[in-house]
Amino acid sequence: MKSLSVVIITLNEERNIQRCLKSIRDLADEIIVLDAFSTDKTATICEQYNVQFVQRAWEGYAASKNHLNSLATSKYILSLDADEVISEALYLEIKAEKGNGFKGTYSVNRLTNYMGKWIYHSGWFPDIKPRLFPKEGSYWSGEYVHEELVHPPSEVKIFKGVLEHYSYYSYEDHRARADKYSILTAQKFNAKGKKAGPLKPIISAVGRFVAMYFIKLGFLDGWKGFKIAQISAQSNVLKYKELRRLNREGRN
Repeated sequence: MKSLSVVIITLNEERNIQRCLKSIRDLADEIIVLDAFSTDKTATICEQYNVQFVQRAWEGYAASKNHLNSLATSKYILSLDADEVISEALYLEIKAEKGNGFKGTYSVNRLTNYMGKWIYHSGWFPDIKPRLFPKEGSYWSGEYVHEELVHPPSEVKIFKGVLEHYSYYSYEDHRARADKYSILTAQKFNAKGKKAGPLKPIISAVGRFVAMYFIKLGFLDGWKGFKIAQISAQSNVLKYKELRRLNREGRN
């Protein structure tokens, strides 16, 4: 049986996918890309690599990743996002573990590149995420956003090498995606019966800015640290305003 499948979900990732695929090199026994019908050059780029390219309508993060898991034929799965890159140190660690035989579940420490700058503070680093796991007994959970991996009880080893994350290329890109996630989170909260009072948007925004910029040392990330905290605070305002709107709709 194959020992490692690398799986990736894509939607219009022509800017990122080649960098991601190059970083995998000879780690994988198979690479599977699940694409939500991209309209850019994502498919063309993937054709240049030894990739199983599958297209399927978008069903949400957890559902899409679970479908990818079902397509994998290896005992272990490494789940990547298209905007992530396996660093040299992480590559060597994974290769060594593969040679010795994978055991348990493995987490990576993700380091984010924000418009050309590596972010070491602002609550963005360290960013530990389980990404390499046994296929049997593992699945992704979460209906809206921020899916979580559920895996069999076992030792979880954290690799020392970082997983590089090329997140946002402009402030506008960051704000647009933050707003999208805010709406999805508000829907999640509302579905769970969570309520928000009239002061919640402002109180939450101020708390988020103070936490990210001061407590989590975002000021050490310079101007970009300020923008990260600012956009995060603004997205909190949107999240709780949307939750209040949904709360009102539910009462009518």
